[in-house]
Amino acid sequence: MKFSIGYRTIKTAAGTAASILIAQQLGLHNFASAGILTILCIQVTKRRSLRTAWDRFLACVLAMPFSAIFFEGIAYHPIVIGLMLLFFIPTLVMLRAKDGVVTSSVIILHIYMAHKISWANFSNELGVITVGIGVALLINLYMPSVDNKLKDYQRKIEGNFKIIFAELVRYLRTGDSNWDGKEITESARLLDEAKMLALIDVENHFLREENIYFHYFKMREKQFEIIERVLPIVTSITNTVKQGKMVADFLEELSVNIHPGNTAYIYIDKLSEMKKEFEEMELPKTREEFETRAALLQLVNEMNDYLIIKSSLKTKKMKVNERKQFEGN
Repeated sequence: MKFSIGYRTIKTAAGTAASILIAQQLGLHNFASAGILTILCIQVTKRRSLRTAWDRFLACVLAMPFSAIFFEGIAYHPIVIGLMLLFFIPTLVMLRAKDGVVTSSVIILHIYMAHKISWANFSNELGVITVGIGVALLINLYMPSVDNKLKDYQRKIEGNFKIIFAELVRYLRTGDSNWDGKEITESARLLDEAKMLALIDVENHFLREENIYFHYFKMREKQFEIIERVLPIVTSITNTVKQGKMVADFLEELSVNIHPGNTAYIYIDKLSEMKKEFEEMELPKTREEFETRAALLQLVNEMNDYLIIKSSLKTKKMKVNERKQFEGN
């Protein structure tokens, strides 16, 4: 059985121990609850951690006056806790702080168990809240870089594209292929995972609103949709014609040059020249040849769209070194 410990688990363990120790050293009552608050505030991204911390802090602070009003105004009774929650939870929802319901319940129960309202109790609870949430925020400032993982996804996806194009070339030249097509399903999965990871990377930067890798993987996803449309077109071609060999040569050159850079405009020009050559060739003599050449023309048009998608990859907001990295097919 495989056993592994993730960085979030390590941060949660370290943060919980640290918050309890700090709260205990400060002489706070219910100091262990600081650890509970830390556990609840450790999130997968920095932005989410900040939002969660604010929601929980607001909820915990509001829990104190609510407790004072209901417990002192009515009674210290379990039914009153339920009655208070009927008003307290909708208030948090209205303030868009519903994530703080659980943590604020801890504060409410502390006050209930104390059976009295005092400034000393309130300051103690505020101290527990500050330590628990504060430690979680400090711990969550560290997020490991995912750049290497994103580059790995990039390499794998481009590698699959090359294999797919190589199989298309093989079929166009020989009319035969024993390819199992696993790169198709694998590419779809890799693209979904890569986009998700790129979005997480955005969430881990307070001043970053977009990720160049996210735009890159969205671009590859659109190209992949074209590849999926191209496959049945290629398999419908049963006759070998001169135009088919020309398209195969083009796809082979294209497959060799699949990389992050953006040289799509070169191949767009080559496609345009090839289409002109098609137009200057003599007309098909049989129905089968006509259907084959029509399918090849459709394939050429799809590949033109494939290249246009790459040429339109957003690079305006990229730094110079980033732009160079993302300027191929």
